[in-house]
Amino acid sequence: MKIISYNVNGIRAAMNKGLTDWLQAADPDVFLIQETKAMQEQVDTAALEAAGYPYHYWFSAEKKGYSGVAVLSKHEPKNVVYGTGIDYMDSEGRNLRVDFDEVSVMSLYLPSGTNDARLGHKFKYMDDFRTYIDDLKKEVPNLVIGGDYNICHEAIDIHDPVRNKKVSGFLPEERAWLDAFMKSGFVDSFRHLNKEPHNYTWWSYRANARANNKGWRIDYNLVSEPLKENIKRAVILSEAVHSDHCPHMVELDF
Repeated sequence: MKIISYNVNGIRAAMNKGLTDWLQAADPDVFLIQETKAMQEQVDTAALEAAGYPYHYWFSAEKKGYSGVAVLSKHEPKNVVYGTGIDYMDSEGRNLRVDFDEVSVMSLYLPSGTNDARLGHKFKYMDDFRTYIDDLKKEVPNLVIGGDYNICHEAIDIHDPVRNKKVSGFLPEERAWLDAFMKSGFVDSFRHLNKEPHNYTWWSYRANARANNKGWRIDYNLVSEPLKENIKRAVILSEAVHSDHCPHMVELDF
């Protein structure tokens, strides 16, 4: 099973930049999308179906043009779960899970901490999400959580760890949360197979950051421990340029 996750920073804008053709060529079994910034009825879903994804599920924020996640699949899942059941999370459309026989796959868009109020919101979300997942794993042990975590885990995951140590996304408290979350039973699929530096998934639009590869790795496909031996391949697909993020893939062999 090939799973690709991608923060598209607006699904309609990304489709205007050739996302649909790229998706058809990349050919994942499951495509996780974050930051759709659209309601389902605003998206050309017929084009996505024609690209080979007849099964698509959308969980949008109540606020129009904001946040939102989606999952596209070649195969029909046996179950679809919209949100977490926690109201303040679900109003922002940040979690969507599809269940298959061998594995359950979640698209996650964790909040960013752009100011003090949002940083407090982010930490509350992180704590409540960890509790939710701790309970979920008892019921769904084979779980992949792909998405935009808005946190760099280690110094190797950011181009300038010294200057960014007080910036949200690389705060010690955020990194500690992500570290503990991984140690609670998840494998960072990319780092499991690739220890090399200078591998990023997001670049600022400012200062020619992408051309100079001054980026951050804030997007992950975290694979639950029972599936560790199933991880066959994990790559960052940095050639895709429909967004300020790029897609990242994990392939599981069952």
